[in-house]
Amino acid sequence: MTQRVATCSCRQLMLRTTEEPLRVSICHCHACQRRTGSVFGVQARFREGSVVIRGHATAYVRRGDTGQSATFHFCPVCGSTLYYRLDSVEGLIGVPVGAFANPSFPAPNISVFEECMHPWVALPGEIEHVE
Repeated sequence: MTQRVATCSCRQLMLRTTEEPLRVSICHCHACQRRTGSVFGVQARFREGSVVIRGHATAYVRRGDTGQSATFHFCPVCGSTLYYRLDSVEGLIGVPVGAFANPSFPAPNISVFEECMHPWVALPGEIEHVE
């Protein structure tokens, strides 16, 4: 059985999953750029039933570029976002891939909001492009 552990920077908040991600995506939307402080976000989606969360989180609801809402859960001590739920997709939890701190984590297989992508970003050739 696969087990993956994601933590915030101070390790007060932890998430463990026992399944492979359903999808790993790169999102170039402006909201993800602001959330991560980078030019895109990379996140993995898991079935909620395969995830155990320990520690205390603070929630922040934001409206994305599509107008739909997402609730981000971050550590109130260090500020790291550890997971989120999309209002439009029930039963799934998104986790920023960097929270796993594991270079062998599966590569992204889909890229979204490429109209916001910085022109110097190069993507893997086999990635699916969704507008």
